[in-house]
Amino acid sequence: MSLETNVTPKTIYLKDYTPAPYKVAHVNLSFELLEDKTIVQSEVQYIKNPDCESTVLILNGQDQTILSVEIDNIPFHRYKVADNKMTIADAGDQFTLRIRSEIDPASNTALEGLYKSQGTYCTQCEAEGFRRITFFQDRPDVLSTFTVRIEGDKSKYPVLLSNGNLIDSGELANGRHFTVWSDPFPKPCYLFALVAGDLIRIEDSFKTMSGRRVDLHIYVRTGDEKQCDHAMQSLKKSMKWDEEKYGREYELDLFNIVAVSDFNMGAMENTSLNIFNTALVLAHQETATDSDFMSVEGVVAHEYFHNWTGNRVTCRDWFQLSLKEGFTVFRDQEFSADMNSRAVQRIDDVNSLRRLQFSEDASPLAHSVQPDQFIEISNFYTKTVYEKGAEIIRMQHTLLGEENFRKATDLYFERYDGHAVTCDDFVQCMADASERDMSQFFLWYKQAGTPTLNITSQYNTAQQTFTLTLKQSQPDTSGQTDKKPLHIPVAVGLLSQEGVETHATKILELTEREQSFTFNHVKTRPVPSILR
Repeated sequence: MSLETNVTPKTIYLKDYTPAPYKVAHVNLSFELLEDKTIVQSEVQYIKNPDCESTVLILNGQDQTILSVEIDNIPFHRYKVADNKMTIADAGDQFTLRIRSEIDPASNTALEGLYKSQGTYCTQCEAEGFRRITFFQDRPDVLSTFTVRIEGDKSKYPVLLSNGNLIDSGELANGRHFTVWSDPFPKPCYLFALVAGDLIRIEDSFKTMSGRRVDLHIYVRTGDEKQCDHAMQSLKKSMKWDEEKYGREYELDLFNIVAVSDFNMGAMENTSLNIFNTALVLAHQETATDSDFMSVEGVVAHEYFHNWTGNRVTCRDWFQLSLKEGFTVFRDQEFSADMNSRAVQRIDDVNSLRRLQFSEDASPLAHSVQPDQFIEISNFYTKTVYEKGAEIIRMQHTLLGEENFRKATDLYFERYDGHAVTCDDFVQCMADASERDMSQFFLWYKQAGTPTLNITSQYNTAQQTFTLTLKQSQPDTSGQTDKKPLHIPVAVGLLSQEGVETHATKILELTEREQSFTFNHVKTRPVPSILR
């Protein structure tokens, strides 16, 4: 049975979210890579979700031919396929579903799921590409452990990679070979990855803070191997920084990076198997600029940091995309600031924000960091979700301070490791750890547009006081008028007329449409330094 692909898209609403009717205990995948097709067998252990009333299992799947379906090793035919979905009614409380299907990676021009380009098999499953590989509940709140077996022609595909640790490999008849991979930490299917091809391996290792050795491998095509040292050193710096700054230790025995020129998504954080376009990994002193080196360092760090902010703790649904992307952009910005010049990094980040995100917020495409609806989720991988999302994290860091922010992130990882959560859950951890009310602050996630601050000042010579009056306003955006005041942290310092700091930085918390803040013991009229 072949599946149709022309399905009329419909609007998805955040308010309509319901839990998946079935949880997944474990996924066994098997790939038989052939020249004219790939045979995929999925064996999935389903368990009824007690939090969902429905007993109907709905699986997403497209661009594949079903060869066979079995439930608990018995051939099963009472399923329906329509609109790129397989429906199984009253499947039971616990069962194993085995689906064998055929896909054609060489003809996969969508470059989603498993595709083949220049003789190399590669995957891209975020956001909804896994459904092009096999039938599955293709949503980020379905987490499971994975075991993956890959077999192919050894002369053409000497490298066979997937997520997790390599637990078995060997030779097969007719010049073929296989590998078996185990990923023991639950992950959503969008983090699944497979790479098969003729690649060169660069090796190094990292010793974690608990003393474990992690093997580090970068795979590239022949001729690119001399341009990988900077990426490898950037990876090691990222691992050390995440341990020191956030207490996050890498948990597996192996971390792989694959860099090929025909990977179309820039970079992807698949668990333990990050895939990059070569432009974001390769750098050599004879040809790369300083900007190139910094870009490689930042992107390698970004994808590694996703191991905890996105993979170990992931999104409940795609409306929560900034939960992983905004937080991880903030983390990679801070990493780059620590590795290089903090002032230069901040100037670059703000210039990018003003040039790209501010214009997006001022356009008909303005949307909130946590949108309430979408038709195509790929359209929400935006500067608003990423860069504005990072600034929202930065404001929380400013409000809480370094110590409380670290307490809050520790709580977040402890509370939600292995879970799919929401932006609300993240902000609640900020509130719980700092014992602050963050309910008004959450409006930053819900309201689109760039707020404007109007600031006036008054100096009282007799009382030696200096008063700043701050007034905030928010522009109307599509579907949003009559907006509420935001909780805005405003960093302010006072300088003398000669430019000498007389009052150190203080965080003013603007929570009303208009508020006044008074500084005492100001001997002469100062020059305010605002939004420092």
